[in-house]
Amino acid sequence: ITFDGSDLLAQAPHRIAQLGVARTFQNLALFPALTVLENVRLAVQAARSGAHLRGLNLWSVWSVHKALTQLAVEVLDAVAMADKQATPVASLPHGDQRKLEVALLMALEPDVFMFDEPTAGMSADEAPVILNLIRKLKDDKRKTILLVEHKMDVVRELADRIIVLHNGMLVADGDPATVIASPVVQEAYLGVAPKGAAVEAGV
Repeated sequence: ITFDGSDLLAQAPHRIAQLGVARTFQNLALFPALTVLENVRLAVQAARSGAHLRGLNLWSVWSVHKALTQLAVEVLDAVAMADKQATPVASLPHGDQRKLEVALLMALEPDVFMFDEPTAGMSADEAPVILNLIRKLKDDKRKTILLVEHKMDVVRELADRIIVLHNGMLVADGDPATVIASPVVQEAYLGVAPKGAAVEAGV
């Protein structure tokens, strides 16, 4: 697996992030004991920890880095969480924790956003918020979004290109309309039996 000429499999996780690839996890990966703002500030700091910020480290006094704090607040504002910046992450509802994960990715300013089932565990009311955030990220055509998702309605709504795996094998790759109409995809993911197939009923 290569990205911009670099073999990602040979890189440590922090190096992959530095190369411009950031991801969320199916299971939340946040700092639950820290506040919402502190979580995003760490991501802002990580994204800007080059030579121009020499001397900045995890133990530095944040009051002397107001510009970075302001950037973190701006990211939270973009995901409609600025009013919760002082809230401990552990006390947030699941939907807000998912939104915070997206905020962390935005703070890292990657070239590639990777989402692993971003609406997992979310209610029908919460899921559209995450989908809207991903839709906004899509507006920046310089960025690439890789979304792993089993909910076909989510895939159909967001994807420009769909790659389908079934039992570890590539079975379809193309634009949404063509892939979703594929007999293999219809049978494997939409529960539609191929024409002429016998349907067995058991008691």
